Amino acid sequence: MTHTFVENYDVIVIGAGHAGVEASLAAARMGCQTLLATINLDMLAFMPCNPSIGGSAKGIVVREIDALGGEMGKNIDTTYIQMKMLNTGKGPAVRALRAQADKVLYANEMKKTVENQENLTLRQAMIDDILVEDGQVVGVVTATGQSYGAKTVIVTTGTALRGEIIIGDLKYSSGPNNSLASVTLADNLKKLGLEIGRFKTGTPPRIKASSINYEVTEIQPGDDKPNHFSFLSKDEDYVQDQIPCWLTYTNADSHAIINANLHRAPMFSGIVQGVGPRYCPSIEDKIVRFADKDRHQLFLEPEGRNTEEVYVQGLSTSLPEDVQRDLLHSIKGLEKAEMMRTGYAIEYDIVLPHQLRATLETKTISGLFTAGQTNGTSGYEEAAGQGLIAGINAALKVQGKPELILKRSDAYIGVMIDDLVTKGTLEPYRLLTSRAEYRLILRHDNADMRLTEIGRQIGLVDDERYQVFEIKKAQFENEMKRLESIKLKPIKETNDKVTALGFKPLTDAMTAKEFMRRPEITYDTVVQFIGPAAEDLDSKIIELLETEIKYEGYINKALDQVAKMKRMEEKRIPANIDWDDIDSIATEARQKFKKINPETIGQASRISGVNPADISILMVYLEGNRKASRKN
Repeated sequence: MTHTFVENYDVIVIGAGHAGVEASLAAARMGCQTLLATINLDMLAFMPCNPSIGGSAKGIVVREIDALGGEMGKNIDTTYIQMKMLNTGKGPAVRALRAQADKVLYANEMKKTVENQENLTLRQAMIDDILVEDGQVVGVVTATGQSYGAKTVIVTTGTALRGEIIIGDLKYSSGPNNSLASVTLADNLKKLGLEIGRFKTGTPPRIKASSINYEVTEIQPGDDKPNHFSFLSKDEDYVQDQIPCWLTYTNADSHAIINANLHRAPMFSGIVQGVGPRYCPSIEDKIVRFADKDRHQLFLEPEGRNTEEVYVQGLSTSLPEDVQRDLLHSIKGLEKAEMMRTGYAIEYDIVLPHQLRATLETKTISGLFTAGQTNGTSGYEEAAGQGLIAGINAALKVQGKPELILKRSDAYIGVMIDDLVTKGTLEPYRLLTSRAEYRLILRHDNADMRLTEIGRQIGLVDDERYQVFEIKKAQFENEMKRLESIKLKPIKETNDKVTALGFKPLTDAMTAKEFMRRPEITYDTVVQFIGPAAEDLDSKIIELLETEIKYEGYINKALDQVAKMKRMEEKRIPANIDWDDIDSIATEARQKFKKINPETIGQASRISGVNPADISILMVYLEGNRKASRKN
């Protein structure tokens, strides 16, 4: 079939949420002519849910996006109203940044970045159809009948795909925040043969700041010590005039109101059909599931500097509006709270992610990629991370270059994508530190050391970023060599200084690095014995040095595991393998192999329901085929 296109592009991105923005910027920065099409230009990079970026595991993803040359970290660093490092009392593997955003400013700044990006066209248009010929994407058609040619297409529709908002017994077609839903495209994806699922998420009510009695709530301030998501941000630009959040709780009266109205709750009345998020349940779900709890935390989060709206984190609900009002007024500090926006649930279609390769390209349609909540994830950060990888791989495909697949040992982004394409998801997927077996080497402080070279190789890290990285890397390596080369001897002068500082004296000679391994010894302590570095080291390099040295034994064990898994990942499985031809593997394993079609032995070993015996049989089969092919 011949199509007449009004314009032709290398990459077309459908949807301008957090996934779509990163995908389009990446493709354009890598030199591809890119079109970013969105239903509403005013919703670009909008935050329909919580006004924040980062958090446990998610904050590390933002650092990874930044290290690869993405935009989210830079954007939040210029638009936050509060910055906080979480889990500071725990080990370095679980520390992560979280920022409260000025949600309007965040979206405006990201729109400005997109509008000014070379090779990128931003257009308000609803895409109704994706055109495919002989298994290859060739273009898209808008609701107004305009056709655009494309070598690759990335679907990042978020919760708009056949979206329906639910409040009490009210249910109507809508995307997030009462934007338009994308219904025809959902039908088109089904016609293209993709298997579609149905998920649900939700938001809490927003209340007016001046109607809150803050005196009976607990203040939650930001950090005084500078911290940033982007490795390019400078300490001198750290915002000191931060806006606090506030903590309050539900109580027995709140729970009684919910229990008395469960018959009106869409989740329990049968109106909600989609599967909701396990790790961010609605308040009515929490009350039922955790009936033994006397109270639940609620964080009052300002949505920006120039708005009265406050987000009630922890009170996500789809209860009727009158019940939401009574519920708010039962909470300490919110007795006179004025509800500005009603909480709601939203149901939407997803593309079941087992149909994707680790590049986020669909297995059945060449050039068609999906990313973000379209793949069943939850959260802005997970969406942005996927969008970045989809945009990179779409660009690499257009350019005829090798694809980029981040391994589980490379990044949390790699963990997330591998989980999605290998295991699928039965509920909105959320990244957790517990999902990453190599979390000690996937820390927030070393994201640039892990990923910036990769970003440079694919053409996404510019000269400015790479120069900053090279300086940091050289300073880190030079100081590590110095710490390894200088020895402290157990002489009286040294031990007098050691004991004066309250530490145990030395009994044997040791390097400054070995001395620093002691739990109580910091880099600043070591400097008192060996003098400062030749160059001034900033706090980020010092943090990296301390972590790498103090946890060296554990890190090396993790790296040994990575090396073993690498050998498994290098053993490729032919794309045309006949799973029915392999004798003796369990029926469940055979079914899973047919469904997932793993590309490597490593991926096959991570499929749920596949046991080590199945992998051994598979490896014997592949080796037999290789020997047979060599003889022929």
